[in-house]
Amino acid sequence: MAEPENLESRVAELEARVEELAGLVRATAQDAAAARVLAGGADRDVSEFRGEIRDFRQATTSSFNAMREDLTDLGTKVGDGFTEMRGKFDALATGQQTVVDLLTKLAGPDDDQTN
Repeated sequence: MAEPENLESRVAELEARVEELAGLVRATAQDAAAARVLAGGADRDVSEFRGEIRDFRQATTSSFNAMREDLTDLGTKVGDGFTEMRGKFDALATGQQTVVDLLTKLAGPDDDQTN
């Protein structure tokens, strides 16, 4: 069997190309491993961030509920205070009217009044 003249050079080229491809495969495997590590880190970061958002939302909701309860209590107290003051003003007005009526009786009829 006769060997072609350029067989050695072709084999050398193939060996060089195989070595080059082996290097690319190693680099690709390293890149894939690094990408898996980064993806795992990103997944953990997202999970932590979701947890922080959930905790913040719960704290905010609790805070708003407490504030709403405080405002409701305040509104009730203010309303009760106005009702109490209205009653006191009514009693005061009744007392003043009684004083006016007594003074009118004591003063007697005034002929200078025009009705």
